[in-house]
Amino acid sequence: MSKKILLCELNVSEGRDEAKIKRITESLTATPNITIMDIDSDADHNRSVYTWIGEPEDVLAGAMNITAQAVEEIDMAMHHGSHPRQGAVDVVPFVPVRNVEKEEALDIARRYGKFLGGLGVPVYYYEDAATKPSRQNLVDIRKGQYEALPEKMQNEEWRPDEGPFAFVPKSGVTVTGVRFPLVAYNVNLRTDDLEIAKAIAKRMRFSSGGLRFCRAIGLALEERGMVQVSMNLTNFEKTPIPVVYDLIKSLADSYGVGIADAELVGPLPLAALEEVIRHCLRVRRFEMEQIIETHLLG
Repeated sequence: MSKKILLCELNVSEGRDEAKIKRITESLTATPNITIMDIDSDADHNRSVYTWIGEPEDVLAGAMNITAQAVEEIDMAMHHGSHPRQGAVDVVPFVPVRNVEKEEALDIARRYGKFLGGLGVPVYYYEDAATKPSRQNLVDIRKGQYEALPEKMQNEEWRPDEGPFAFVPKSGVTVTGVRFPLVAYNVNLRTDDLEIAKAIAKRMRFSSGGLRFCRAIGLALEERGMVQVSMNLTNFEKTPIPVVYDLIKSLADSYGVGIADAELVGPLPLAALEEVIRHCLRVRRFEMEQIIETHLLG
């Protein structure tokens, strides 16, 4: 039987201080028996995303190691960036990849949450680990961001699932759980008009009438002098990448704005590229088995 593979995609609220990023990164790379797939640091977002895979217990050990270091290094009271955030360790999804049942992944997520709560950080469970419907969606939990936490922590509705029921200025709060593999896809526009990016994002996201499995926000990329439509595609099978790109291009054209380039943040499932090949290359009959490497994965 093939070994179990669990993926973790941990987001920390630091993308500018190279010394801090180095120490946080070293705490993960020192973890044995994991494969680090991607490390993405963004100065405009002021955020770093770490993605690694391995056996569930090893992945959990890596999450604990990097979390302890990040909580020590990052002071949320000093944090500013374009990406929504509410914690030093902001969101930590665990994603079953191979031979890992959802219940096992949930056990890992909850053990991680208890560990983090033990460090004095308030923790919320989301997606498949959510303890109530209002906490299933990350956007709902993160509403108001870090700045809203002092008030939220006085409302019984926002009592954390783990850790103290109190505003912790240095660490903020962390959201963790188990979810379907998502695609983090950003499209950068040739304009510095943030209102255009926000308007396009509003048309894209499901919550305001857009694509069913698309979450989108407009962000400024000050270092590049342009703006970005930053998206999470929560089900790439039902909302494929080419559909998203075509709609953004059409909307951008309506504003007389061109697309500069796009970004895929972190690794993505090979299956997410299936529709890209079919759509962009106009391949009428394409199967993933036609890709040689799929036969080498075992």
